Amino acid sequence: MANNLSESLPERTFQYQSSLPPLPVPSLEGSLSKYLDAVRPFASEKEFKATVDTVKKFQEGVGKELHQKLLQRAKTKKNWLEEWWLDSAYLELRIPSQLNVNFGGPAPYLEHYWPPAEGTHLQRASISTWHTLQYWNLIRTERLAPQKSGKTALDMDQFRMMFCTCRVPGVTKDTIHNYFKTEREGPCPSHIVVMCRGRLFVFDAMCDGQILTPPELLRQLSYVKDCCEGEPEGDGVSALTSDERTRWAKAREYLISIDPHNKTILETIQSSLFVISLDETKPYSSPENYTNVTLESLIGNPTIRWGDKSYNSIVFSDGTFGSTCDHAPYDAMVLVSMCWYIDQQVKATEGKWKGPGTVRPMPLPEELVFTLDQKVRSDISHAKQQYLETTKDLQVVCYAFTGFGKAAIKQKKLHPDTFIQLAMQLAYYKIHKRPGSCYETAMTRKFYHGRTETMRSCTQEAVNWCKAMTDPKCNIDVKRKAMLLAFNKHNKLMAEAQEGKGFDRHLFGLYLLAKEEGLPTPDLFMDPLYTKSGGGGNFVLSSSLVGYTTVLGAVAPMVHHGYGFFYRIRDDRIVISLSAWKSYRQTDAATLFNNFSNTLHEMFHLATTSQL
Repeated sequence: MANNLSESLPERTFQYQSSLPPLPVPSLEGSLSKYLDAVRPFASEKEFKATVDTVKKFQEGVGKELHQKLLQRAKTKKNWLEEWWLDSAYLELRIPSQLNVNFGGPAPYLEHYWPPAEGTHLQRASISTWHTLQYWNLIRTERLAPQKSGKTALDMDQFRMMFCTCRVPGVTKDTIHNYFKTEREGPCPSHIVVMCRGRLFVFDAMCDGQILTPPELLRQLSYVKDCCEGEPEGDGVSALTSDERTRWAKAREYLISIDPHNKTILETIQSSLFVISLDETKPYSSPENYTNVTLESLIGNPTIRWGDKSYNSIVFSDGTFGSTCDHAPYDAMVLVSMCWYIDQQVKATEGKWKGPGTVRPMPLPEELVFTLDQKVRSDISHAKQQYLETTKDLQVVCYAFTGFGKAAIKQKKLHPDTFIQLAMQLAYYKIHKRPGSCYETAMTRKFYHGRTETMRSCTQEAVNWCKAMTDPKCNIDVKRKAMLLAFNKHNKLMAEAQEGKGFDRHLFGLYLLAKEEGLPTPDLFMDPLYTKSGGGGNFVLSSSLVGYTTVLGAVAPMVHHGYGFFYRIRDDRIVISLSAWKSYRQTDAATLFNNFSNTLHEMFHLATTSQL
């Protein structure tokens, strides 16, 4: 009887964590052979020959030793990459993270029940906040179903990082402070910080052990808005989070030294569930054009976002929503999962609260006021200045391509994600007349604490196809054959990367080991082709499929001469977020989007006239 009972219990969110397999270490030979394959499109015969020699020397010499050391490390750590990746990809970076590393984007709710409308923003914010709190409660009580790929359980650890999490700056390296606890682990902070006109407020999202209802949340948000209405702007301390990391770390240390109460306020913000930003802009969008709301989410007012928080929910005054999130503690799929959940809930309830309208007696939000002096004010003003300078340089376009979507591509028996990756390659090739080194995110969550691997989609097969497509002498059969070869190669590499058989993270591990052992940097990493092909974070195209839902986001390009290319695929449309730096004259996000749209039609025609 007891057995039957336990079988019928739903799966708990984190129940598979301890049984997930460790992250594998690929074979050295396999990784180096894949690496050579990946640099081929960027090399002349002479350059390639030199790189083959460098790789051979590495494989037989220092690479062999480093690989053995990596295997040793993997015996003692269930995920040999985890700490390294967090430190090198995020925490040791000194550039301002709010603009260069954070991801942000529009919330999809404007597509159905919540199109832009004056005077609705606080009402809607109270409902979306309530759904967000329900989601937090699902994770806290472990009732959020664990995600799977087919029947394989995926790592859910990043879901612990969505709430009550904050990056804290350090002089040489930042740290992540996570205060979240499941119900079984103990009490979890339940307060929310609200930012409005450069001021900060806090209130508890629970009352007598119950989550506040939308009418109660509305009361709290309205109070904050009323306090700020017609009053001068606050100090805007949060602008400090948008500064260069070491400067922010020193400013923070100084802020704490003036008054110990400042430290208490910082800890209140760090441990809060999340931040609600009441933003006075009206970035009206239509379901075909999300450009303004995406741009405002990424580069909006720094005095009402805490750039280091794992989730800032941005409430625009036209009743639309966005978010900006620190990328270090988790990847975008966590936010996508939550926004998709909220989107479904908003849809199911037609965007309304159908429960009681009563408001229990409870404390009003409390204002958090820092003690400041002239030095801190000057730090804030410097941070704002550098942030506004840099944000002027970021170009973002975010449009829907409505010619066709997933349904039509799948009818042609082609993989929708690969379809878009190849279209992007061809669009780039047409504009820049050369292959574009490309990073596509591959998920490694089948493994313990797995996050991502690099899938390099600029393959030799993709370049051969681009050449065929731009050669007027090439006939349709040649183009089609080349396209199918490029499709097959991409699908194979993506499948391998998801199985932990990519090569980028492996080489990265070997590079870090050499550094840790005090060895000179191996020639492999000094080779011009290493950088030219994208190695060391030098990809001209940094891209990611954000999923097959209504949720989308964007990130700044990885390099000054590059693009960020993010997309979601629906049955009838493909929505693209493209970013570029204006100060690099040769890149233009709008031109790439237009070329990309034309390329999608060309490819579809090629697939339609084919004997697939």
